[in-house]
Amino acid sequence: MANLKIQSLSLQIESKILCRDLNVQIRENERWGLLGKNGVGKTTLLHALIGQRRTNQGSIQLDGVSVYDLKQRELASKVGILFQQGIEALPATVFETVILGRHPHTQSLLWDDPKDIQIAENALAAFDLDQLKERAVDTLSGGELQRLALAMLLAQTPQLFLLDEPSNHLDVAFQVKLLTVLTNKVADTSASMIMATHDINLAFRFCENIILLLEDGESLVGKSVDVLTEENLSQAYGCHIRSINSGERRLFYPA
Repeated sequence: MANLKIQSLSLQIESKILCRDLNVQIRENERWGLLGKNGVGKTTLLHALIGQRRTNQGSIQLDGVSVYDLKQRELASKVGILFQQGIEALPATVFETVILGRHPHTQSLLWDDPKDIQIAENALAAFDLDQLKERAVDTLSGGELQRLALAMLLAQTPQLFLLDEPSNHLDVAFQVKLLTVLTNKVADTSASMIMATHDINLAFRFCENIILLLEDGESLVGKSVDVLTEENLSQAYGCHIRSINSGERRLFYPA
């Protein structure tokens, strides 16, 4: 399974420092939330983790190899990313789109292996899209497109899931259901996950560990119960954040 090591990482855009001396090690079967207010650098950090943005300092290694030294196909076979904008409405069917997730693993571009077809169909069913598999993608709603993007990611069977605002365009019921599917997949396959989100409550519910990005490149890293405190969140978001306990759950809200 993929082991991601972020060591002494610094990221900067022009004069804005996004993170400074960030150290994180993400092992198999770990779920990490990436939190911070708008513009603090969550998406940029995710892009750096797949080599799409050069770091100013430090290293990012996947299984002991720099992500900048990995070939794209090798990287795609291990790491899957859901971009914040989801997927575009392509001139293809739902099934044709989701099976694209299998391409890093296929041996032939001329035909689809029955195993790949089954994996794609299972991914569609997991996100309640199996009845739409012959639909044209450009006829889908925003929420259906987001579910399709998640299904394609699931079909990719990565060892490391990178999720940038996975709850975009989804109603509350689907947010919980789809994140439950993804976190169960992480557990079942001993994969790992990093989820960038604005929703503190979703992060606390589905992630045992947190990277909380603050202003001026500072960050807090650790267990969710330790990092997600009223004091830390109020500092990160620039407003008073309070919490209440409801049964087994802790809920956060702006005061």
